[in-house]
Amino acid sequence: MSVRVRIAPSPTGNLHMGTARTAVFNWLFARRHGGRFLVRIEDTDRERSQPAFTDSILTGLRWLGLDWDEEPVFQSRRSRDHQEAIAALLANGRAYRCYATEAELNAMREARQAAHQAPRYDNRHRNLSPERIAAFHKEGRHAVVRFRIDDTQDILWQDMVRGPMRWQGADLGGDMVIARRAPADRIGDPLYNLAVVVDDIAMGITHVIRGEDHIANTAKQLLLYNALGAPPPCFAHTPLILNKEGRKLSKRDGVTSIADFQALGYTAAAVSNYMCLLGWSPPVELGERFGLADAAPVFGFDRVNKAGGRFDWDKLNWLNSQALHAMDGATLRNALLPRWQQAGLDTSQPLAWQEQLAALLGPSLVVLQDGVEQARPFLGPPELDDASRAQLQIEACQAALHYILQHRPRTFNAAAAKELLTAAARAAGVRKGVVMKGVRAALLGCLHGPDLLLSWDLLHGVGEDDPRLRAVLR
Repeated sequence: MSVRVRIAPSPTGNLHMGTARTAVFNWLFARRHGGRFLVRIEDTDRERSQPAFTDSILTGLRWLGLDWDEEPVFQSRRSRDHQEAIAALLANGRAYRCYATEAELNAMREARQAAHQAPRYDNRHRNLSPERIAAFHKEGRHAVVRFRIDDTQDILWQDMVRGPMRWQGADLGGDMVIARRAPADRIGDPLYNLAVVVDDIAMGITHVIRGEDHIANTAKQLLLYNALGAPPPCFAHTPLILNKEGRKLSKRDGVTSIADFQALGYTAAAVSNYMCLLGWSPPVELGERFGLADAAPVFGFDRVNKAGGRFDWDKLNWLNSQALHAMDGATLRNALLPRWQQAGLDTSQPLAWQEQLAALLGPSLVVLQDGVEQARPFLGPPELDDASRAQLQIEACQAALHYILQHRPRTFNAAAAKELLTAAARAAGVRKGVVMKGVRAALLGCLHGPDLLLSWDLLHGVGEDDPRLRAVLR
């Protein structure tokens, strides 16, 4: 059997972390088995679906490195197939029209709630007589389409993550609505469970890999596969991503979309790496840092956890810092340049110098956005923070800066700067560390940052150091 899997996001928002993790698992499984990874955009929610969200989803998948093997399928363009499937179920008696009004359904829910019973439709219109149907038509009632569910039926499947699964028809809340309310001579728009099954059949999906919050849907969908005469796919229900309190990660937790992580300066390599670790335990030999191509040959659901995976910012930050630290100056400069420009920093310096700057900053970066503030003193006049002002008020610092300006060597580099600092400290009668803090404050406007000697050497390369040193002298 040739493996065919899909990711099926709804374009009602940006690509969410949970959907992205599901996409990663689908992609890894497809690549492990030499199969096909497909994308289906489930855009039948006409009010909330937006083309901008579709673009964001596809862009996010590409950014993560998830390439798909066929053109994306848009569910809204498959309405004829959905309607035909519903008509077939009506014709063979597996589905029927239900004319219960919203008022009647609300009364039913309230009665069950008062009796401390779970919500459930009582199947009251399952076997209507022709006369009752005619009376409802005369009243002008519109009808939903419901699929018949046998309460006594066992629904069984072997889940690739959770093992043997068993549900009963009675657990599913009564006959299932598969089409929205519509006039008697029409079939309304299909609902999720029906459309998903029809589309998965048409796309030849062999394995459905999705979150555990879909388990109840799987029980319902297996009944639909049977009713439509199609073999069901295999199912894998992956653990949810949880926040630090152990609840399902949601928009209330702040940063949850892939676009948000991009904006904050996380790399695709780190995010996709972390996606793998959220619920999957890689083999020891793979370690914790790896690319998707490294994970694909060893990925399997035998190592996917049943329990939810808590989102760990510290782990993601560590992975991202390692990815940034591994970049050479040219690669890192290209990643930082758009952020420098967006922040209004001067990027007119020579390319080679900018690459040296990126290489200098790289070891201290956790996210790319850190490289904006850390580069600011190099790409424009530094603004002294309070600690730097206080440092520069020390008489010995002033004396040392005067000495440095008077004794600067013609050939300036990190080694020469080190000797100059030692001599300045001796002349001012203070420890070398005091002088180094003063020079750092004068050059960069802060007492913390990248290596001082390399920073000084880099600034000397664009002729910026003397004016900066002089500007802070009384």
